[in-house]
Amino acid sequence: MAIRAIRGAIQVPENTAGDIAAGVQELIAAILKANELTPSEVISVFFTSTADLNAAFPAAACREMGFANVPLIGSVEVDVPGALDRTVRAMLHVETDRSPEQITHIYLHGAVSLRRDIAQ
Repeated sequence: MAIRAIRGAIQVPENTAGDIAAGVQELIAAILKANELTPSEVISVFFTSTADLNAAFPAAACREMGFANVPLIGSVEVDVPGALDRTVRAMLHVETDRSPEQITHIYLHGAVSLRRDIAQ
C-alpha cells in the first residue's frame, strides 16, 4: 500500500452555498469513483477556492459525504489576473495499491481547461 496524491478541480456556476456544496460533492464523488476509493482510504483533503467563492467552506460539503474523521482544510487560491474564476481545487492524499500512472485526476466543467493533458 502506498500514499498517493490525487488532484482535481471544478468550476461552479455561482458563489452560493448550494453551488459550492454541489460542486465539491460532484468532484469528490468523481475522484473516489475513478480511483475506486472510499472515504476510509483518504488520509486528508486540501481544498483551495478562488477568491470569488466565499459563500461556503468546501470542507463542510465534503464532511457530509462520510469524511467526518478525515482531516480537511481549505485556503484561498492565489489570485492570478485572468485565472479561471469560481473554481474549487482539491488534493486528496490516499492509501492505494495504484501506481502513480494508474491514478486518475479529475477536472470538471470549466476546470477542464486547467489541465487538458490529464482531465477526464
